[in-house]
Amino acid sequence: MMENDGFRALDRQECLRLMAKVPVGRVVYTRHALPAVMPVNFSLDADAAVLMCTSPASDLVDAINGVVVAFEADEFDAATRSGWSVVITGRAALVTDPAEHERLAQQGPRSWMPSRDSVFLRIGCEMVTGRELTGARATPCGRP
Repeated sequence: MMENDGFRALDRQECLRLMAKVPVGRVVYTRHALPAVMPVNFSLDADAAVLMCTSPASDLVDAINGVVVAFEADEFDAATRSGWSVVITGRAALVTDPAEHERLAQQGPRSWMPSRDSVFLRIGCEMVTGRELTGARATPCGRP
């Protein structure tokens, strides 16, 4: 964990611990060959995978199923100029196993959007990076 100019790199375990504390993150993916970002509520599964619950008709399902995506979550305090950001990169997959779907229906994330039917998407944590900002002082850009 190196510290440089108020930033500190976070190890995998600390990244996952912090991520588990927040309910909303952002999926970063490609839509029509352009970068796209969508905020979603989520939870972490026992194997540290990111889990999302959505409608089967959601454009997100078709856009990310079977594709490598990034998922970012953070928490910042403007008053103290401190906070953290974690990015997970991994392959997204629709949960198709009926037993796994049933388990997630009981214990998994709940969508904040009303939906009659739900599907679960899982993003594997193949790469986890994070950093923490600790009490940065405000300076004009380009000046020490």
